Amino acid sequence: MIDLHLYYWWTGGMPRADKLSQSRKFDSYAIAAIAPVVALLPAWALAVAAYWWVLIHISYTPYWLFASGVLLLGVLMFWRPTQRLVLQRLLGSRNPTAEERNTIQRAWIQVAQVNHINPAQFVIAVTDTDEINAFACGGHLMVVSSYAVKNLTHEQLTGVLAHELSHHLGLHTAALSVGQWLAVPIVLLAQIGFGLQNIADAATTSFARKSSTAEFVGRAIAGLLTIVSWAFLFMVTLSQYIANFVGKGAEFKADERVVEMGFGKQLSSALRVVIAQGDQHRPTRWQDRLVTSHPPARTRVARIDAQLRKLQRR
Repeated sequence: MIDLHLYYWWTGGMPRADKLSQSRKFDSYAIAAIAPVVALLPAWALAVAAYWWVLIHISYTPYWLFASGVLLLGVLMFWRPTQRLVLQRLLGSRNPTAEERNTIQRAWIQVAQVNHINPAQFVIAVTDTDEINAFACGGHLMVVSSYAVKNLTHEQLTGVLAHELSHHLGLHTAALSVGQWLAVPIVLLAQIGFGLQNIADAATTSFARKSSTAEFVGRAIAGLLTIVSWAFLFMVTLSQYIANFVGKGAEFKADERVVEMGFGKQLSSALRVVIAQGDQHRPTRWQDRLVTSHPPARTRVARIDAQLRKLQRR
């Protein structure tokens, strides 16, 4: 087994695991990530109330008990078996192939050893995309794009995995995962509303042609369902905008932790590949900045390199 501390000293990127706390701790960005969750709560409470209203016609259950049960089910998203069997599929990812697993494991074991953690504590999945991408979710899930696994070097892949581990160590994914769970009943209710609106439109067209009153009532019901459905989706979109705003700071914080781990050069190299693919400039319009969840790769590289120079001077 290669001595990883000696390896990084030789390559100029000595890890600082002795100064890195391996326990998960809420940092300021993890706390700020609660804001989009709070923005979702009113819409979530109303959506759950709609399902509860249907349920009490079958069997009465207090609203607070029903809502608490739905909320507590979200805890399963932080359980490794659930993440492996359910969550990764909901996110459109899959288990790595044998070849991908070998590539990922070599890089992941190296990152885990430097941070003194058990590699088996985390679930790593692959998503099929033609771009370099990775994200962390739940309590233990890390997803890497198939393109990144195939095209990044071993060193670059260690930098990417170290970045996703940093999100978990900073508990950046906790509020994000809760928000994703809260959004499920809201989006489902909006889809039901749009479906009922289509039914109301069809019924109005078929049966209310000869009665202006019936047609008016039918159109009014369809319009009301449309407004309510869009209102629920607006709350999800608003929460996403807030999450994107907060998430940019969390990306910078994760990058800082990666440098402290000793994988700063590797992550900087991987981000340069992203830049070469076209991600170079900061969006100039505020509308574009709202819909982006990550800072520009060029900005991240500049900050990482500046931190590396500061450490080198020390």
